[in-house]
Amino acid sequence: MRVLLISTVCAEGAYLHKALRESAHSLQMTDDLRDGLHLALRDTFDAVLIVAVDSDAIVNLTTRLSEFARLPGSPAILVVLGRATPVERARMLRAGADACFVQPYSFIEMQERMLALHRSSVQGMSDYTLDLPLKLDPLTRELVEGDKRCPLTKREFLLVESLLRQPDAPVARDQLIRYAWPDKDVVDPSSVNLVVSRLRRKLELYMFDARLETVSRFGYQISTAQLPQGRSFPVSQSNAENA
Repeated sequence: MRVLLISTVCAEGAYLHKALRESAHSLQMTDDLRDGLHLALRDTFDAVLIVAVDSDAIVNLTTRLSEFARLPGSPAILVVLGRATPVERARMLRAGADACFVQPYSFIEMQERMLALHRSSVQGMSDYTLDLPLKLDPLTRELVEGDKRCPLTKREFLLVESLLRQPDAPVARDQLIRYAWPDKDVVDPSSVNLVVSRLRRKLELYMFDARLETVSRFGYQISTAQLPQGRSFPVSQSNAENA
């Protein structure tokens, strides 16, 4: 999932940053609510996680939650508070939060709630995982095709997740970099080529029908089923060899 974490410099924010990254989410972080809103308006996120541990931060968050609730794409809005009464938690929910957690809480429960909210938001819409022969298992970090399972590294998982948002359609290289390398300001093209090359070898090793294709001067696309004989994609031979 593409997650935006908004938290001041604090132990709670550092813990969530580490936990979300280790859980193979495409994570972007900022320490300011206004900056976070700007990022969420400019890019698409599946979930926005906001940490407010002191009284001033909680008051400020309450006044701005409605702006996050109106974001395009309707990302799940989750709030983490240091301490709060049931009344204060209810106030957060009325202001626009989809879920509110207070310390101590379980990160596993938070992540499952975040995934459940995302599933609900795409229900009845063209969810990129519905009716596809390819699936990603976030618990085991594996790519699944029928009864075949292929283990992925964190970077490979994020790259495939980005491609599966537009299955059987080309995805721009810059878009893939923003999604799979959210922690890097500059990414060497050779790093992308290396991950793509590893993924292609794994798809062949585990005998998947899906194929990862290079789209000349644009990016890549994942074909989610075996190609009929005689059909081909606009793949650059030189790019395919270099990737």
